[in-house]
Amino acid sequence: MPKHKSKAYVSDSDDSDISDDEKAAKKRKMEKKKKQKAEREEDEGSDMIQLSNKRYVSVREFKGKCLIDIREYYDAGGELKPGKKGIALSKDQWEKLKAAMEDIDEKVQAIEG
Repeated sequence: MPKHKSKAYVSDSDDSDISDDEKAAKKRKMEKKKKQKAEREEDEGSDMIQLSNKRYVSVREFKGKCLIDIREYYDAGGELKPGKKGIALSKDQWEKLKAAMEDIDEKVQAIEG
């Protein structure tokens, strides 16, 4: 039967090798990266049109093709990230959907009464 050996505990509180100036510089660098990332997300997010609480429509380019993306987003630590639920329509599919809008509206009215 194998014997279990416990791992030695190493404390992270012993940061005597790193000076306070280095810690401050590292912290400023991290904050700058976070700020740049937030600015990029705001730029990307400005193209999103909100349909409901967490559903958005966006128009984007993927592999050289224009896509109309209808997707649910989830909140991950204060920022919206795309979820699995959604559909990306090509321009042709989008045009067909727009052309069928009157028929769709009639069917919705028939159901709702």
